[in-house]
Amino acid sequence: MQFDFAAKELIIKLVYYGPALSGKTTNLQSLYAVADGGSRGRLMTLETRDDRTLFFDMLPLTFQAEKEISIRIKLFTVPGQVIHGSTRRLVLQGADGVAFIADSQLAETENNAAAFIDLRENMKANGLKIGQIPLVIQFNKRDLPNIRSDTELVELARRGKEPVFPAAALSGQGVLETFMGLLNRTFAGLNAQHDLEEKFGICDKALLEDVAKKLGAKVPVEQLLRSALGGAPSAQPAAAPGKP
Repeated sequence: MQFDFAAKELIIKLVYYGPALSGKTTNLQSLYAVADGGSRGRLMTLETRDDRTLFFDMLPLTFQAEKEISIRIKLFTVPGQVIHGSTRRLVLQGADGVAFIADSQLAETENNAAAFIDLRENMKANGLKIGQIPLVIQFNKRDLPNIRSDTELVELARRGKEPVFPAAALSGQGVLETFMGLLNRTFAGLNAQHDLEEKFGICDKALLEDVAKKLGAKVPVEQLLRSALGGAPSAQPAAAPGKP
């Protein structure tokens, strides 16, 4: 987290992590599509010819948290290909929260596990551990055949501490829920660490409601958060989750 005193702007960095082609970029594209024009910045993507992220994607979202304070949320993705390990480690630096985007297809189970181990190793390289940074897990591509069952996802969620969100990012299903779950956990952690409400008058409930409204939510924030299959939606992670 950074605070720009000149601009009176609180800057939060969120990173979408996961294996190649799991839908990280699609999540950002879906958020961009529903975001209020006054809140979203330019979505920057760097892709190869086969639609794989070459370096990273970045989407800035800005919201008014209090009369004189605004919050800028910078969303990043990492390239999923194995050869880009150093880039993933670099993008992960300074992250305030992480969404791990897993692929629900049974054939991608090993790739999910390898990407999660890679996340853990790159967090360690940045002086962090799983359990010391807000984390949510999304199982994307629920609209495809041959996927892990709902029962299995519920069991994974039960074994871990992190919320698990089902999604089909191409249609936008589960995208907002995942983002709001991550922002909720991240802001709760930052507020506990830096006392943002006392210092800046930023009310987490009011912030979440404003963000959800400007991202086109049709239901209350609480309902978005309850769509998680497990975990503690507003709690800071305390232990390593079950491996996706």
